[in-house]
Amino acid sequence: MGLHGVKAVFFDLDNTLIDTAAAGRRAIEEVLPLSPFRRVISALQCKHHYGEGEARAICDKVQAKLLKECHDPAKMCITDLRISHWEEAIQETTGGEANRDLAAECYYLWKTTRLQHLTLAEDTRAMLTELRKGLRLLLLTNGDRQTQREKIEACACQPYFDAIVVGGEQKEEKPAPSIFHHCCDLLGVQPAECVMVGDSLDTDIQGGLNAGLKATVWLNKAMTAPEDTSPVPHYIISSVLDLPAVLQKMEHGINAKLGTDHMASSNE
Repeated sequence: MGLHGVKAVFFDLDNTLIDTAAAGRRAIEEVLPLSPFRRVISALQCKHHYGEGEARAICDKVQAKLLKECHDPAKMCITDLRISHWEEAIQETTGGEANRDLAAECYYLWKTTRLQHLTLAEDTRAMLTELRKGLRLLLLTNGDRQTQREKIEACACQPYFDAIVVGGEQKEEKPAPSIFHHCCDLLGVQPAECVMVGDSLDTDIQGGLNAGLKATVWLNKAMTAPEDTSPVPHYIISSVLDLPAVLQKMEHGINAKLGTDHMASSNE
């Protein structure tokens, strides 16, 4: 697929190409007693004598902490921070002294389970393969270096991209223009030749606009209305699989404009 004016597409990772939120929820569920995998039943129920209600409360608290998480890699590594989430959740639920060993056990189980659920769907793989026949593709993800690299490895998405950029390895993350311009430099393209695809208005869409990219495509799975103060994407899709149709629409729009310009110059 060769497109006039578009040479590259940047893809966000989390909740765009892979369903990180769902994987995290499944990982939490599998830590609970009576879950299908029962991976820490012995730790929370048998070994440590926790009831189902206590275990569920601990996991709910961890989930809430993850949603509010603010990580500064200069102060603490992501592993220590997330073990602390579990440690705090256990202590808040059961009282008594902190149990770092149990917290670490729960964290590593949650992390392993989540990574196992992070997969790049077959239809997404097929789409990326087809797009790459005529376009350069780049994966651009914010987040801690270790965490994001583990996700990338888990979903085995490296072969589908010409380059992968992790925000935690750069001076600035999305929505800073610098990281987008770095991506352009890696691919040897100009911002006006690139399209950004992602689920976050604040980072993906605003960042693409800040950097002067040709177009931004917002993945809005729930098709919810954005807030009035939100950045306005050029296109909105409900599935990443809708992207090829958007790119074709862009190509047709460019072709129509070229035809109009040609007619105008002929009349002159």
